[in-house]
Amino acid sequence: MTEADLTPPTLISPHTRALPLLTLTDLRIAESQAMAGLPEHTLMSRAGKAAASFLQELVTRDSSVEKSKQKVWLIAGPGNNGGDALILATQLHQDGIAVELCMPVDVKPDDARWALDTARAAGVAITSTPPASLDSYTWLVDGMFGIGLTRELDGVFAAIARQLSQRATTRPRKGGVLALDVPSGLDSDTGTIIGGSDGVAVHATHTISFIGAKPGLFTAQGRDLAGTVIVAPIGVDSGKRTVVQLNAPELFAAFLPPRDFATNKGTFGSLAVVGGDTGMCGAPILASRAALYTGAGKVHVALLGEGAPPYDPPHPELMLHAIDDLPLDKMDALAVGCGMGHRERATQVMHDVLQLDVPKLFDADALNLISKDPSLAAEVTARGVQGDPCILTPHPLEAARLLGTDAPGVQRDRLSAARALAARFASVVVLKGTGTIIAAPDGRLAINPTGNAALATGGTGDVLGGIIGALLAQHLPRYEAALAGVYLHGLAADTLSAQGHGPVGLTAGELAPMVRSLLNRLFYPAADQ
Repeated sequence: MTEADLTPPTLISPHTRALPLLTLTDLRIAESQAMAGLPEHTLMSRAGKAAASFLQELVTRDSSVEKSKQKVWLIAGPGNNGGDALILATQLHQDGIAVELCMPVDVKPDDARWALDTARAAGVAITSTPPASLDSYTWLVDGMFGIGLTRELDGVFAAIARQLSQRATTRPRKGGVLALDVPSGLDSDTGTIIGGSDGVAVHATHTISFIGAKPGLFTAQGRDLAGTVIVAPIGVDSGKRTVVQLNAPELFAAFLPPRDFATNKGTFGSLAVVGGDTGMCGAPILASRAALYTGAGKVHVALLGEGAPPYDPPHPELMLHAIDDLPLDKMDALAVGCGMGHRERATQVMHDVLQLDVPKLFDADALNLISKDPSLAAEVTARGVQGDPCILTPHPLEAARLLGTDAPGVQRDRLSAARALAARFASVVVLKGTGTIIAAPDGRLAINPTGNAALATGGTGDVLGGIIGALLAQHLPRYEAALAGVYLHGLAADTLSAQGHGPVGLTAGELAPMVRSLLNRLFYPAADQ
């Protein structure tokens, strides 16, 4: 027995830490290296006990049902995930919690057979047929299939996945559904359901992820299916095998500029938001307001169209110009594309700004122009090759146009799509959507854990562009500006929703003041007087 087995299991909440996200390949390497120096069955024993510790913590939190009246139902699949469930059931049973485990098919691997013998010796109730109803159980545990599943769920396992998901999605007032390692039926690398639209996966309220966190738990459908994620390292060093990280302040906080007394507006840079063809000035105004609240020293709006207002009444601090009247080469950063339109004038502006030695972000219409014009695409790539990468912020459809594919193709493997865009355009890419992905041309990748459905409304993308643009103007490096902007944008939505202002009906304009509050609270707390 090792020292790790004599101490309480370590459980890590991942949402404020830049944890590595381990692909299936990373996990297999970590597992094999760890097992080489451990007694047999050690990792399965640790995984089951870590899950038991977490579930007991959840049971303790649930004051609506006394611990002695809690009933836990577990489903065990035929592989090692089923073995984890068997050890979990044994531990709960020994701790006085009523458990019943269903094993429709006998477990097969040696570790899982050992776990089955252990459970039987302890007196765990094991059946082969699931009950008609699971309503009498407070907690349900999915131990059917973990990582590495390659075929869609079918038969009894698909039926049970639907039963578990029904419990999770009816917002239970007591108990819930705990998935072991990953919700069964979910691709742990991509966050998509195995089998696509025809596939079935468990919708859990909680997931305990063994060894390390997995990318698929934080992006695409995985973010909904996994519920609250906790990580149990079980004594395995995940090392530095992966370049994918979970976005967190530790990745960008050191790059935020100090706010010393001896600073002025010039210290924090000038941003120009370029866009606003005739009748479309709302988008650049939204972006510009967000830039103000994110701390840019001066914010200009360079408008392509006619009939724009001379100033922004709620924010007269913004300086509105016809684009030909503003020297863009004197700016510290440019955010280009909001409401820009697709006219020949917009294309010419794109060519012009790509000649400037100023950090640039391209969004919205600018991305569509790049996807349609090979010469613009080549100019974007050339900037990156020369050491001046642009930031591109596409949603899935814009990403598909840039890659010459379709949106479903992008969504099937968001990490690969973001990586391909970053390589093709030698740019920092922000692939928006649930679990936004930030990719650098040097191979760095991060998945963002903040944000919710409150962002599914018009204008929030413009706000994100303004936030990142303001950080560029404050001289953050491209990748770190993207990380910080995406994190703060999502956290603003989370915080406002927690206060009752979302997810329904939150407007894009409400995000920027909350971003300001978060910046000051998290990174610029007032000094003690």
